[in-house]
Amino acid sequence: MARIFDVVEYPNEMNDELVHRFPETGICDLRIGSQVIVRESQRVVFMRDGQALDSFGPGRHTIVTANIPLLTDFIGKAFNDRTPFTAEVYFVSTKEFPDRKWGTAQPIMVKNAGVGLGVALLTGYGTYSFNISDPQQFVTQIMGAKSSYQLSEIEGRFRIMLLSKLQDILSTTGEKKNVFELISLTEELGAGIRAKAQDDFAALGCLLKSFYIGSLKPSEKSAEELRAMGMLDMATYAQLQASDAMREAANNPGGGAGLTAGIGAGLGIGNVLSQSLAGIGQNQPQVGSANVAAAAAIPSVMTTAEAANVLKVAEADVIAAITSGGLKAKKIGESYRISKEALENFLKE
Repeated sequence: MARIFDVVEYPNEMNDELVHRFPETGICDLRIGSQVIVRESQRVVFMRDGQALDSFGPGRHTIVTANIPLLTDFIGKAFNDRTPFTAEVYFVSTKEFPDRKWGTAQPIMVKNAGVGLGVALLTGYGTYSFNISDPQQFVTQIMGAKSSYQLSEIEGRFRIMLLSKLQDILSTTGEKKNVFELISLTEELGAGIRAKAQDDFAALGCLLKSFYIGSLKPSEKSAEELRAMGMLDMATYAQLQASDAMREAANNPGGGAGLTAGIGAGLGIGNVLSQSLAGIGQNQPQVGSANVAAAAAIPSVMTTAEAANVLKVAEADVIAAITSGGLKAKKIGESYRISKEALENFLKE
């Protein structure tokens, strides 16, 4: 004979569990008058034949025809409403799940208006939090016939949804902002992503409570990745390879001296390859004229970003050269200003 449950409860904190079916196997046989105990941050959803019938919030509930009318439609009036009946009972956690991690598995390509190649690859990571706001919707859409549904089972789906919104926001905002401006707008970008993702979360019965961007920065291997996408010609690729060489030099034990050598060598490689490719059929004086014109185009005073653009390196490389003493610059407030003469002297060293 099937066991008839007079008390139904799930005394578990559900720290990593979103939904728990009671009982895990078999059928939950209940009777009118049975007790259902629901703890704080829980909701109980009653299902029958795949249909969500009713739900209970926190507290102790007695099943009677008055508080669960949809369920009693399935049973008769024999035995003074004490007839045993079957239902699927799901305990759903409605508490907030904070500090869930997200990150870009692959860099996101965005426009970089007015800077370098005009495109850049960004990587980022951060946290988000959510809770189940509509237990019946979640059980219907997600749970299926499983006995338990764990937090880890849905996180991959959430991350894909969030990264899709991140890519969309970066693409739209990148039409008007360059990468340096985008990086400074992490709070605004996070709020925009949270707003755009709400409908997708709501379709699953969930609420996205927060979304934070912990870091947003250019990819460290942008040259190889952009070339693999077919975005670079050979000359530009050579220049970006030189930039990567300088970054590696900055990390060697020689510190600033290594960086200085790296910048000189990197620019030499970039110039040789660029001139070799662009100078076919041209004589040496023409190349010299081009160099004179390029030198004349260098501003008399530059920011670190402008100097990086002239050198074809990352802005961080220029700042590292300044802090090591290799490149002379004047600090005004929190910013540096570099003279054309200082930059030329730096390249001669």
